[in-house]
Amino acid sequence: MKMPKRLLAILKKEFRELLRDPLYLSLALFVPVVIMLLMGYGLILDVKNIPVTFLDFDRSALSRDYRYSFTNSEYFRFYALIDSYDEAYELIQSGKCRVVVVIPPDFSRKLYSGQKTQVQFLIDGSFPSRAEVIKGYVSAINNQFNQRILEEYTSMKGLSIRFPIETEMRAWYNPALESKNFILPGMLVITLMYYPVLIASLVVVREKESGSIFNLYCSPVKKWEVVFGKAIPYITVSFLTYIILFIITVVFFKAKFIGNFFLLTLATLLYLSCTIGIGIFISMIAKTQISAMLIAFLGTITPSFMYSGFFSPVTSMPLTGQIMSKFITATYFIGVVRGVYLKGLGFSYYLPNLLSLFLYAVFVYSLTILFFRKRIG
Repeated sequence: MKMPKRLLAILKKEFRELLRDPLYLSLALFVPVVIMLLMGYGLILDVKNIPVTFLDFDRSALSRDYRYSFTNSEYFRFYALIDSYDEAYELIQSGKCRVVVVIPPDFSRKLYSGQKTQVQFLIDGSFPSRAEVIKGYVSAINNQFNQRILEEYTSMKGLSIRFPIETEMRAWYNPALESKNFILPGMLVITLMYYPVLIASLVVVREKESGSIFNLYCSPVKKWEVVFGKAIPYITVSFLTYIILFIITVVFFKAKFIGNFFLLTLATLLYLSCTIGIGIFISMIAKTQISAMLIAFLGTITPSFMYSGFFSPVTSMPLTGQIMSKFITATYFIGVVRGVYLKGLGFSYYLPNLLSLFLYAVFVYSLTILFFRKRIG
């Protein structure tokens, strides 16, 4: 099928303007990469090398082993061995230490006699989410130490004691529960949501401010030719951005990827078509570049972060949040991206999401073409 000459002319014009402005083109490719790197490091939720201090009133071989069970893990880093609660208070208050483990003076005697003992953990709660993670680490390490002590005790006494229930926990798709495998695919979605919208939102409004838009108003070009002629170059640039961001997530950050790259690419093309279409629609209704940028920012950043399922599943949101998520393209794309990255499922599993993206693109471009007709009618 031969491309209409008018559409081809608009495409050449838009590509020429992109290439004439190396700063704009470099920003379109460079800024998303910087954002991905900054957010990739800054949003990693794994808590490791937590400074831990011990207030050991027992000072026995067994209490020393208990301390080592924490410092020998990758999650805790030994900070100090102190002698009083006052020192513990100062360390936590200053932020130099996040956890203080208080071991009672009868720790080893009670354990060797088969009695229960209590160990106190003083955790800095100024970062609630981190404190919850630390509590989980403490519980896991303490349970491991308990099991080892139980085995030693039963072997010394010649008894055969077992836990009534033995548990085995496994996390599928992300066995190590590394947050980068969750955060980085999500950041790919969010970055490809707001940045393509931002650059596309300036396409038409920039011509309005310069006055060159009247050349299109007076030309015989059709409305759909104008819209697609302006959209395709920016879809192309955004697609190059996607390739770079994908390489960063998989090669640089080593995020887990076991799915089909071509399926992910197909979904990305549909998604970029939606986001660029949203940007061009904003450019149609905005009167200045500043207003276009503000609408693009407010209309993509907050909704994408809050309602797309980036931080929590859509099914866990209240009813209003679930309704709002249906109007956000990132909601459909994020399910595909995380599924392809972590689960590697086939095309049929993502068909509803792909169809939703396709219908969303049809709606956005139809609305943009109709609105543009009113502007030049």
